Amino acid sequence: MPASPSTARAINDRLALRLLQQEGPLTAGRLKQLTGLSRPTVADLVERLTAAGLIAVVGEAGEQRRGPNAKVYGIVADRAHLAALDVRTEGVAVLVADLVGRVLAEASVPIGGEAGTGPAVEQAVTLVERVAKEAGADRLHTVGIGAPGLIDPASGELRHSTGLPEWHRRLVATLQERLPEARVSVENETNLAALAEQRDGAARDRHTFVLLWLGHGTGAAVVLDGALRRGASGGTGEIGFLPVPGTAALPSSTDCEGGFHSLASAAAVVALAAEFGIPVAESEVGVVRAAVGVVRGAVAQAGQQQAGSLDGPAPAVAFLDALAGRIAVGVASVVAVLDPGCVVLGGEVGRAGGVELARRVRDRLARMTPLPTEVRATTLGGGAVLRGALLTARERAQEELFPPGSGRG
Repeated sequence: MPASPSTARAINDRLALRLLQQEGPLTAGRLKQLTGLSRPTVADLVERLTAAGLIAVVGEAGEQRRGPNAKVYGIVADRAHLAALDVRTEGVAVLVADLVGRVLAEASVPIGGEAGTGPAVEQAVTLVERVAKEAGADRLHTVGIGAPGLIDPASGELRHSTGLPEWHRRLVATLQERLPEARVSVENETNLAALAEQRDGAARDRHTFVLLWLGHGTGAAVVLDGALRRGASGGTGEIGFLPVPGTAALPSSTDCEGGFHSLASAAAVVALAAEFGIPVAESEVGVVRAAVGVVRGAVAQAGQQQAGSLDGPAPAVAFLDALAGRIAVGVASVVAVLDPGCVVLGGEVGRAGGVELARRVRDRLARMTPLPTEVRATTLGGGAVLRGALLTARERAQEELFPPGSGRG
């Protein structure tokens, strides 16, 4: 059946708002081109959305015709303020942005392992409140949190997990208590990083890909046909529990030691470096920073070797080859099941390895599977999780603020 006039107006309004979200400010003429709607229909929807306070004139643009300049319309940015959190085992990073995604303030704070649950939660919440104040946000509309671990698909909460600080789970509830007007939600960090890579990073041209997270632990995010897949229990991508060759035992239902985690976690990377005689000051900088440092050093030596400025064998290059072989084992298992065509290496270790590590993993993977698979390095630096958290917070806020028919007069 054809849509009723009111339904058609609601659909058109949502389409226009979505384009303004994705493209930024646009003229009515450009909206007409992008939507395919008639000029009178676009004029009507612009009038409705402006009257509803959803969009406003933000400037003018010259057109290739005589007459006055065309008005440029954009989403009212200060209609809502959003917060994004990247919750790590050793600290938390926070940013506050407006409704169009412009970052207004950001900061981070380390939280040591010796901190108790209560003090750790208080540190994190205080940081959110401080950054919101610095951003000039009287209140936060939506808060998106990225954290390691499983998210219960029924409750949307972090599930209890061994090896992760208890303050992670307490943080979500405490934020909701301290910010009663805000919509607070949590998502797995790797899933958020994948959304960011799909929107702004290494997977912008891919509708199907897997992000492999290499950091303190290991994880994977699966995007199929443009949609993030979480699985029946929210556990899609828990690759750390994947049984693989090269480990001394099998993982258990409560401990991923013996799985792929034992080959590619930060601690495993540091131990592998020691096998090649590479000194690592883990106790001084922490296991993740130690792993990042040794991988960066190996990449640098690989570059010197390729340039011919390195004489003789380099233990660091041999270490990089061994690490690439380990990673390829996990990637090959994912490829055999999903055939994603593209795998992005993210996380702190993946980022440190960059293009050089990705190339070596790709070469080893090509010898292990007949399925053609690109292996790419993340292009988002250390802000992938925060970027993904902001994208999801912005999406949820706009879904609520701009529901179907919200601009209808």
